Amino acid sequence: MQITVTVDDVAKLAPDMRTSYRQAILAGRPTLDAAGISTSALRVAHFFAQVMQECGALTLFTENMNYSAEGLMKTWPSRFPDLASTTGFAHDPRAIGDKVYGERMGNEQTGDGYLFRGRGMLQTTGRDAYTALGKTLGHDLTKTPDDAFSAGWSLKLACAVWSAAGCNAAADQDDVKAVTRAINGGLIGLAGRTDWLRKAKAVWS
Repeated sequence: MQITVTVDDVAKLAPDMRTSYRQAILAGRPTLDAAGISTSALRVAHFFAQVMQECGALTLFTENMNYSAEGLMKTWPSRFPDLASTTGFAHDPRAIGDKVYGERMGNEQTGDGYLFRGRGMLQTTGRDAYTALGKTLGHDLTKTPDDAFSAGWSLKLACAVWSAAGCNAAADQDDVKAVTRAINGGLIGLAGRTDWLRKAKAVWS
């Protein structure tokens, strides 16, 4: 049985969702069907729980890279171990992006760290991810990375991330930790994701 995901359903979790995300969901049934997400209410609930956590309940387009010195030390203690190490970085999003994401995740050119910061429903991050997922979608996201949060591509990209990570199987087991690891690479924000899952299950029960 296919689950029909409506904008009204999603709005119960994300009343302030951005217009482009709303438009993506309005036209999103074929995308959710193709990814196998709409096959069950449990898959839909897990998918949107992760989306809500990653992009602030569909209100955030890009990762916020504007940190104070204290915020840098708290968020990336290994890269900013003390106040002195934050000099020249605090409240400079481009410098921060290149510092924390540069020379990894395929970010090799100067400026890649900031350019390929997190975007979209599942906050796709890094040149490698933009390249690989762009190939999957047949759309070069490295040339137009802001398409990651556009009406035409945001849901398609999120579903491609979900599928590439094999999340349907983990969702079928109702394993929020496994889904979180697949999406996030760790368990950052697990409490929030668990709470979103509870709310999403109430919508799609």
